[in-house]
Amino acid sequence: MSSSSERLEMAAADTDTGSDSDSGEADGPGRLRRLAPVLTGLTAFVCLLGWLQKQPCASAKFDFIQTTTNACYTDIYPLYYVRGLSEGKTPYFDALTATGSDIQYVEYPVLSGAFMQVVAWLAQPFDESARGMAFFNITALLLAVLAVVAVLATAYVAGRRSLRAGLMVALSPSLLLTAYINWDLLAVALSALALAAWSARRPALAGVLLGLAIAAKFYPLLFLGPLVLLCVRAGQWRALGRMLAGTAGAWLAVNLPVMLFAWDGWKEFYSFSQGRGIDWGSIFFFLQEHGLENVSSETGLLNLLGTGTFLVLAAGIAVLALAAPRRPRLPQLMFLVLVAFMLPNKVWSPQYVLWLLPLVVLARPKLPAFVVWQIGEIIYFFGIWWFLLSVSAQTEGAYLADTLSAVLAFDAPEGGISQEVYHLALLARFLTVLALAALVVWEILRPSADVVRSDGVDDPAGGFLDGANDVISLGRWRGRHHAGVPAPS
Repeated sequence: MSSSSERLEMAAADTDTGSDSDSGEADGPGRLRRLAPVLTGLTAFVCLLGWLQKQPCASAKFDFIQTTTNACYTDIYPLYYVRGLSEGKTPYFDALTATGSDIQYVEYPVLSGAFMQVVAWLAQPFDESARGMAFFNITALLLAVLAVVAVLATAYVAGRRSLRAGLMVALSPSLLLTAYINWDLLAVALSALALAAWSARRPALAGVLLGLAIAAKFYPLLFLGPLVLLCVRAGQWRALGRMLAGTAGAWLAVNLPVMLFAWDGWKEFYSFSQGRGIDWGSIFFFLQEHGLENVSSETGLLNLLGTGTFLVLAAGIAVLALAAPRRPRLPQLMFLVLVAFMLPNKVWSPQYVLWLLPLVVLARPKLPAFVVWQIGEIIYFFGIWWFLLSVSAQTEGAYLADTLSAVLAFDAPEGGISQEVYHLALLARFLTVLALAALVVWEILRPSADVVRSDGVDDPAGGFLDGANDVISLGRWRGRHHAGVPAPS
């Protein structure tokens, strides 16, 4: 008969894994079917709260002063008008005539533009004066559905920790605050589905979903790197080939028609991204005030610094992937390569936190660091809007003491915040993300510290990589070299 301490340990383990120890369906669809109603309901509730958070601005037709004061900004409503959707213009095929802007076409990847167009059609039956708000509300409803998809897919991939992973995403403040800023949840949901398909050992389907995600947003392209590296280390060539073929096929199927018949519109996203300057959220916004004064006026130098830093970090991640004492888990590398892309990027919008959210809970499902990161994101979320309030109102903005007094009184600082206070908010996000990356690297180098592997599993998200033997390993080669044994040919 087990002791009381042993029974407590077993109960804790059951709680953490969704109470599935007594079921033959400890992993996969069985657990997801049981958890789906709870996770769906909680995600829908958080998305409803996110929609309500936007209502003070919606009642003012998203007037910019109102949106920055109340921190309820969205791109969705204004871009319905600014990008010509209200005039019946078709993204990529119809040029824009925005006064004072160099943008001639919709500057989003093709699948995002198609999403916008479909919603514009759905809003068409509404009265002309109500179409803009209908466009926002329909978009919000569809994005909420995509949020549910992302949560369920993440829970599926998490294996024994599906309940914890699903709850961490569903109940995150970042989802509530940023779900409706832009259309990012389309790519987030497709990426989560791609990872779920890969974990289910369906590489071709995973490739198709990843290709669609890349057609919606650029960042999922980065996930090909970790997949290639880990498949090379494990010798999973067939799965890798099927995944890459599916990715290329799906991306071309979506993009090729627009490339052939609306080339200028199709390339707008890429030329716009290349020529874009420093975004408010970029670390370069801070650095241009602290030693890199000229970088803001030289786009070529800015691109070189950002891309060069990313390539150096990516090379380090590649070495880590091939030389770590145990093959890293797929979500760990996906998270690291995404962080390596975001930290030195010239653009880091508030809603980009959604890109990281599923990967954080899969790479490191521990609450303390996750909570600290979410606090950093909350600080930045309010910081960016209140700083833009001071910029738009042409005021100096409140300093730290006055900002804290306003926040403790549950109010926005009158006239926004100063640039110095905004820099603190920017660094709060930057440093908490950097700290998460450092913790993930540490757990890759010390697999015994990885809470996922402490359950005796290898890589629940790995698919064919899960439990596979290494074929290529720089660590193994180094050990043989030092021992005087020839490395395998």
